[in-house]
Parts: sequence; C-alpha cells; structure tokens
Amino acid sequence: MPTAVISDIHGNAEALRSVLDDIRSKGIDRIINLGDVVGYGPDPLKVVDMVAEACAWTLMGNHDFGVLYEPTNFNPAAESSAYWTRAQFDAEQDEALRAKRYDFLGRLRVRVVETLPETDIPVLAVHASPRRPINEYIFPDDATDAPDKLEAIFERVERIALVGHTHVPGVFTDEPDFYPPAEIGDSGAYKFMDDEKVIINVGSVGQPRDQDPRASYAVLHSDRVEFHRVEYDVKSTADKIKAIPELHDWLGDRLYEGR
Repeated sequence: MPTAVISDIHGNAEALRSVLDDIRSKGIDRIINLGDVVGYGPDPLKVVDMVAEACAWTLMGNHDFGVLYEPTNFNPAAESSAYWTRAQFDAEQDEALRAKRYDFLGRLRVRVVETLPETDIPVLAVHASPRRPINEYIFPDDATDAPDKLEAIFERVERIALVGHTHVPGVFTDEPDFYPPAEIGDSGAYKFMDDEKVIINVGSVGQPRDQDPRASYAVLHSDRVEFHRVEYDVKSTADKIKAIPELHDWLGDRLYEGR
C-alpha cells in the first residue's frame, strides 16, 4: 500500500487542499506529515484541522516548535509569523477547540520509524535530519561541499530516511550524491537499491524553494519513491498574507517564484 508523504505546509490551506485532492485522485488512503504545519502562512488554524483529520501522524517541525514554545534563532519574518500564529490559536473562542489544537501540537513526535510497505526495511522519518530532527538543514550542495557532514548523518540511517525542512525535493545517497526529481527520469520515481542508503526530501507543500511554485509531495512505495507537483491558487494565499500586517509581504511574493 503506497503512502503519501507531505511536509512544510506552513499554514497554506490552498496548497494543502490541492495536494490532498491530488492524493485522493490517485486512490491513496494513507498520508503522513513531516512537520512545519504552521508558520509563515495565513491559515494556521484551518491547516491544523485539515492535517489532524487527513494524516495518520505528523511530526514536530521547527516552526511548530516555535509556535508552541519559543521561536529561537528565527529571522525577523519567521519570528513575527510565529507570534502571530500563536495569537490565532489563543484567539479561538471555543475553549475545547483551542485546547484540541494546542494538544495536537503538543503531541507531535520528533521521529518515527516504520517498515517500508511489503518489506522488512526500516524507514526513519524526521522533519530536518536524522542527526538533529527538528532544525538541521541538509542542503543539496552538501553532497559536494560537505561530504563529512553527510557521512555523519548517514551513520544514523539504516536504509531509508524521510525529511523536509529545506523545501527542496530530491534524493540524497550515501555516495554521497543528490538527485533532484528532474534528474531521476520522466517517471519522477527513484528506485531503491539493496546496497544503498537514501535520505528522501519530499519538498514543501506550502512554500517550495526550488524555483517551482507548485506544491510538492512524494509517494512511498515498497521499491521506489515518486515525486509529484501540484498547482494551486498562489495568488489567493499571497493576497491573504499581504492583508495581515504581522506577516511580511515577502512571504507572499516568494510563493510566485518558488523561493
């Protein structure tokens, strides 16, 4: 049974709705989420409710952590967004619903290990990296510029790991190397090999940063991972962001360019 893997929604309800529709159109019933449900985007409450209903489980991202606890080491736009997002949680008049949403954030795990469907291969899922699950970035350039870093990270991967955080989809191998979806082939699928470890970045639903504004997600099969892109109403999200003084206009502008 295939599993859809989403990540980094960042309060973008328009993108999430389009991705969920695309997943359902493929007949996929199981969805897991690698974190950063909120932060940056204009619809945090709606997105939390949608994720809680649609996903089998969700991990803690650094922005989820920042809203629940404190946005340490955030840039000004991210910090302002975190405080505004928290204010939206607090402003909910329905006490039970407010408590339910906070409980959802508070119960998010930082790592999950599952078995690849129809195999005995373990799959480690984290938001950021196997070494620092909430806030370590694994950049595509690390394959050439920081091989020692990748070697240390791969020591914590038995066979397959799933990550988000950078908002750039692709597959890291323990060669080390990085393969963006465009280099994988027309099918957009990367086949697993018995003698290889891989770290799969599924990209971002709500704020892609690979110069492609379409929402990104992946589908995990027993022998491969497939990458998918979905168009959504970028203008609607960008306009909502720009209508909120606490959210920087740049957070809306960047959506048009996927950066």
